[in-house]
Amino acid sequence: MRIKNILLTSLLCLASASVFAAGDYKAGKIKAYTCTGCHGIVNYKNTYPTYHVPRIGGQNAEYIVIALKAFRSGERTHNNMSLQAEALSDQDMEDIAVYLEAQTNNKGAE
Repeated sequence: MRIKNILLTSLLCLASASVFAAGDYKAGKIKAYTCTGCHGIVNYKNTYPTYHVPRIGGQNAEYIVIALKAFRSGERTHNNMSLQAEALSDQDMEDIAVYLEAQTNNKGAE
């Protein structure tokens, strides 16, 4: 009986691990493609209102996810970013974040 409980607990732990899986780098590389249109250009400035667009390559993955969720919820406001984030699932955000964090050379999103 005890071995059965241990096996069941182990199985449940393994099953729950996939639910909390981190982002997928390869999927993130594909999904981050639209990010590069603004965040991957050296010295890029938005037209109106004029401001410097930050490079996000090498940024902390957790920060990227938090920021995207804030744009999606309306907690942070920016017309373009809110629209981009609105179309992303939580998994999309995790995937993008893992890919961007790996761009440690800080040259943007490749």
